[in-house]
Amino acid sequence: MTLSNSTILVTGGASGIGFALAQQLLQRGNRVIVCGRGAESLARAQAIEPALVTRICDVTDAESRRALIDWIAAEHPDLSVVFNNAGVQYRRSFAGDHALDDLEQEVAVNFTAPVQLIGEILPLLRRQKQAVIVNVTSGLAFAPMADVPVYCAAKAALHSFTLTLRHQLRHTAVKVVEMVPPIVDTGLGGNTRSDGTKNAGMMSPDAFATEALALLEEGHDEVLVGLSVGTRQHGEKLFQRMNGS
Repeated sequence: MTLSNSTILVTGGASGIGFALAQQLLQRGNRVIVCGRGAESLARAQAIEPALVTRICDVTDAESRRALIDWIAAEHPDLSVVFNNAGVQYRRSFAGDHALDDLEQEVAVNFTAPVQLIGEILPLLRRQKQAVIVNVTSGLAFAPMADVPVYCAAKAALHSFTLTLRHQLRHTAVKVVEMVPPIVDTGLGGNTRSDGTKNAGMMSPDAFATEALALLEEGHDEVLVGLSVGTRQHGEKLFQRMNGS
């Protein structure tokens, strides 16, 4: 797969993994659109990378999402690659109070919004000779951390959906890829970390993007980076080791 001279959308692309991916995609000669909810974060990203095309969009909001797609169809009809990267993570305990705080948002950002965006943008992608959907999940989809249970479950759901979407689109020009980060040093989770991962070695966003895009260009359906290779291989067998007794 050649990642150059394409028009690419990265959701949640103003910071963290998304911004690192956007920067390296720009370096490959692509037109890169990043969307997010915050005007300030988008402005900061564009100040660093003036070539970025930015668009405010809350991917969990149907009207905002529809406006994004209509704008892309009008202004960037050659869009051929979508990175579903936006994500949020909340620590929560069902043994205590407030277990359901922000539940709908966590599920929506990590699972239902990517599914809805895919369904709504597929007609545009299918007009291209070749197109790619990249769903960014997590190594925790396979070996969950107990203190971020909904995040892990939503990413596991996105993994499952990606498998079936790939199967359904196998006879089309749209390739479906799952990109699986390990622990990456970003602001995910409000700059806090799960007890089982905060002391583990983290990749920088730039290092992750470099390895992930290289694997993507090699044509892998699953782009597994760092520790995610082990969690994909061993899955729930790692649960006790990661979470303790």
